[in-house]
Amino acid sequence: MKTVAIFLSSLLLAATASANEPAAAPAKPDLAKGGALSSQVCAACHTADGSRGSPANPILAGQHPEYLAKQLAEFKSGKRKNAVMSGMAAPLSDEDMRNVAAFYASKTAKPGFAKNKDTVALGEKIWRGGIADRSIPACAACHGPTGAGIPAQYPRLAGQHGDYVEAQMVAFRSGTRANNPVMAGVAAKMNDKEIKAVSDYVAGLR
Repeated sequence: MKTVAIFLSSLLLAATASANEPAAAPAKPDLAKGGALSSQVCAACHTADGSRGSPANPILAGQHPEYLAKQLAEFKSGKRKNAVMSGMAAPLSDEDMRNVAAFYASKTAKPGFAKNKDTVALGEKIWRGGIADRSIPACAACHGPTGAGIPAQYPRLAGQHGDYVEAQMVAFRSGTRANNPVMAGVAAKMNDKEIKAVSDYVAGLR
């Protein structure tokens, strides 16, 4: 009995030690593998380096890698709805997502510009100060004064296609994009003119 007790005690100690060991950190992203995925899977819509492709698709160059990986995971899980992106993300492993996200993040985003000079002032007002009478917070509060965003939390928006930003704001407002309750709540209070103005203003942020 004493031998059995000693054996069980040793198993318990080993299990406790194993449970207390820190989890292994994910492997460092492989930019070469990420670049290969980009050219094979992503380039048709986002260009090989994630730069200024079609205004209907987001610019990925310079975006926070944590944000990109999170969006890919949510396309794969169905939390974020998009038939094309869900199909593209479905075969990707977590490692693939980290690699391709890191690849795009390593690229330098090219500057953009606002197209509608008549709404720049309104867009800037909303970006910097929100809309107080409807409790709409300043966009800069989360995305930063220059649109740089916060890694893993809020995406970089500076220079992003205004058309794409507008489409996402409208999707948040309608509920067709539902993977961010904060943005859904903000967009729900904004009208078309305000969404267009701030989206166009974002495109010219540096």
